[in-house]
Amino acid sequence: MSNIFGHLFRIATWGESHGGGVGVVIDGCPPGLAIDEGILQRDLDRRRPGQSDIVTPRKEADRCQILSGVFQGRTLGTPISVFVPNEDARPEAYAEMQTAFRPSHADYTYQAKFGIRNWEGGGRSSARETIGRVAAAAVAKVALTELLPGLEVVAYVKAIHDLDADIDPATVRLIDVESNAVRCPDAAMARQMIERIKEVRAQGDSVGGTIECIVRGCPPGLGEPVFDRLEADLAKAMLSLPATKGFEIGSGFAGARLTGSQHNDAFELRDGRVRTTSNRSGGVQGGISNGEDIVFRVAFKPTATIAKAQKTVTADASAETELAARGRHDPCVLPRAVPMVEAMAVLVLIDHALRQRAQNGLEPKLTAHADT
Repeated sequence: MSNIFGHLFRIATWGESHGGGVGVVIDGCPPGLAIDEGILQRDLDRRRPGQSDIVTPRKEADRCQILSGVFQGRTLGTPISVFVPNEDARPEAYAEMQTAFRPSHADYTYQAKFGIRNWEGGGRSSARETIGRVAAAAVAKVALTELLPGLEVVAYVKAIHDLDADIDPATVRLIDVESNAVRCPDAAMARQMIERIKEVRAQGDSVGGTIECIVRGCPPGLGEPVFDRLEADLAKAMLSLPATKGFEIGSGFAGARLTGSQHNDAFELRDGRVRTTSNRSGGVQGGISNGEDIVFRVAFKPTATIAKAQKTVTADASAETELAARGRHDPCVLPRAVPMVEAMAVLVLIDHALRQRAQNGLEPKLTAHADT
């Protein structure tokens, strides 16, 4: 079950970094949606390696093949299987990882859990697994267009290392995000970020940062009390991505420094709708969307595999040694993680939209009772 995500819109990803390929099976997709491989490919191209000189040079076209669930360009309502072959696998570059654990990677923990691991590029723990998530989210976007017209999800790089961009989530556009290699819509700061990534790569090191995401046009009512709160599912989704170390929504940790009177989002009537005068809640209250923009941030650690020699131990736990990575790795995962964050947000939203429609319909339940 650990490879399955979602309740009504469910996905199961599979495959290893240097095996024959990776993919996803999507179950619960509504029938009749117009889907083709080109729709999936647009999003896969945004996360593929080799896009620029600040990401891994691994050359993968990541061309997807839809194997089932679509007939004559329409979804059947049956499981959709998507396959992406690995074309530039070089497992020999990871031979040293067979006998030593990479610091801060999943080598040791996979060995401890299963007693066996695929040491070729991290195997299942590699970010290459996220291909299936991005492909599934491309399908989910089509379904969301039908269910929630006007909904928009935009993620972007907010910070790299100690460089923090000044971005207004309410006005940021996808075209601005895609205008540079680092996917930061603050052009001046993007240039500094790119230089910082190049600097640390030249030193055999890596850096992390923060991705911010905004969801516009989400209606009130999405989210399930108590354990499947919308922000709880978003947090789980984001922290399931490789290299993530933190999640916050709305005011996040900064809100802990405010008083209630400073933090509360007052209600008002605007254009005949219930709205809030501020949005420190980040679009979610009581675990349910309130109709405001959903704004959250995800922290990514520096890439664990670096070219500098690091202290470690042998895989048989018999001796201490040193290890320096020789494979092809991102000096900073954030530029390619932007579409991954968007994908996981979309997968959470489609699942909750289907659940809300099944239980209550999609219109807000604001009808006054006669005895109130």
